[in-house]
Amino acid sequence: MNPFEFVNSINFTKENILTPENESSYPAFMVNRSLSYFQDTVLFANEMNRDHHIDARLQYDFLREGIRKRKRFSKWAKKVNVDNIEIIKEYYGYSDAKAESIADLISEEEYSYMKKKMSKGGKS
Repeated sequence: MNPFEFVNSINFTKENILTPENESSYPAFMVNRSLSYFQDTVLFANEMNRDHHIDARLQYDFLREGIRKRKRFSKWAKKVNVDNIEIIKEYYGYSDAKAESIADLISEEEYSYMKKKMSKGGKS
């Protein structure tokens, strides 16, 4: 089963879809991560992160019974384009972490300027 089916059953449908056959495939980390995006479920996700050693059935039941039924949707945070990070690192001489922290501050025009400035010639 996919992690979003578990999250949907915890948040909205409240159906018990965790069976003994698919209990080993319960993605606790992914479920907790998706619940951590909302103010009303972040504390539940934190509790399950603290008690990560308990069985998947217990974690799932705690979340399914404890969280109020509501439609929740958020986009997952995604990594910044790796090409842009490499451009920043080479242009400014920054580390990976520092380049990622400033990547959203630089516009596409500035990226193209940096590319042109760092062009080493040769065939494209």
